[in-house]
Amino acid sequence: MKRKRRNVAVIGSGMSHFSSHREEVNQPEMIHEAVVEALDDAGMTLDEVDCVLHGNMELFEMVHQPDMWHAIASGVWGKSGLRLTTGGTTGITLACAADNLVASGLHDVVLAIGFEKLQEGHTTGGITNMADPLWGRSIQTGALTGTTAQAVIDEFGEERAKHAAMKMRIIMDEHAMLNEKAHRRLGLDRQFIKEMADNSPPLVGELRMLHMCSQSDGACAVVFASEEKAEALGAAPAWVVDHETVHREETLMFSPEKTTMRVAAERMFTRNGITDPRRDIDVFEMYDPSAWWGLDWLREFLLLEGDEHLKMVENDEIRIDGAFPLNPSGGVQASNPIGATALVRVAEAAMQVRGVAGGHQVPKPVRRALASGFGGTLWTVLMLLSREKPVLGGHCDA
Repeated sequence: MKRKRRNVAVIGSGMSHFSSHREEVNQPEMIHEAVVEALDDAGMTLDEVDCVLHGNMELFEMVHQPDMWHAIASGVWGKSGLRLTTGGTTGITLACAADNLVASGLHDVVLAIGFEKLQEGHTTGGITNMADPLWGRSIQTGALTGTTAQAVIDEFGEERAKHAAMKMRIIMDEHAMLNEKAHRRLGLDRQFIKEMADNSPPLVGELRMLHMCSQSDGACAVVFASEEKAEALGAAPAWVVDHETVHREETLMFSPEKTTMRVAAERMFTRNGITDPRRDIDVFEMYDPSAWWGLDWLREFLLLEGDEHLKMVENDEIRIDGAFPLNPSGGVQASNPIGATALVRVAEAAMQVRGVAGGHQVPKPVRRALASGFGGTLWTVLMLLSREKPVLGGHCDA
């Protein structure tokens, strides 16, 4: 752990529209959409950017070092640049790196860009070929797993568990319907919860197609700036308070005592004096690859016990106008451009703090927002953002 030398603010964010096929644009053009919107939001020009970070899962599109090609759109030409890839966590790793680069004093303004154009590659082929077929056999199915669904069913009974998971999915869709850039805006109807839970095509066990995130084309860009630069621009900032990274190799995870989600949350909350996450955090943008994982991880991230997480869903507490808004953007189940997905969580959390989320802005005041990323070897990253400027000397993840 290292102490921050300078405060860092998110002062701008931009996103392309997310879709299963963005055939009308190539990769640089799609990235350019997000970059232009982020710079406009920050009220600055490309000349004021010191460093550009770029991230995606390059094996999914099968283009080596795409950041070189994308220089015509990203703005990195003639500037410092860095390419990062950490699997599903790529986007939030970019955010953590940007925070560290500005906090260290190395740069005043960093532009983080995450993207994926999954229609141009083969995602499943990429996932299943990046692990040893013997030692990494347990991840050969990629993101598709029915074990969480079965665990929730075993703990709480089939009827209640299936109802809660599908209600979680419907709430995420209700939020996506408020977000004009979301990919899957399905208009799911609550009165058909049981029918959807029973009849959606099965993938693995009780993990069904409707529960699962899809693959999307899209890009996200976020501007990180020093306190001095943010004040000079008169920006409405979302301050980066802290971030935490926890992961374990898949082959070492046969009998974990705690999930990486709970460990990351415990560390984050302890450092920042958060004793009641449901009270101290106003909105949470969770990386939720499926409704079953989102349901289960709600308990882990909020350090809950028993069936409190199910009750939050059953009582509509996680709705955008509820006591604890979860994924007002629609979350990963709505849009999943993998290299950008976790950066979208940070961008959306920052937009909520800044009050600029538009049609999916949480109606209550947002003082603190939490964003998460997930991928690979049960890799979890958390970032905490605040409307109030942090006191220097706080911690950030090295």
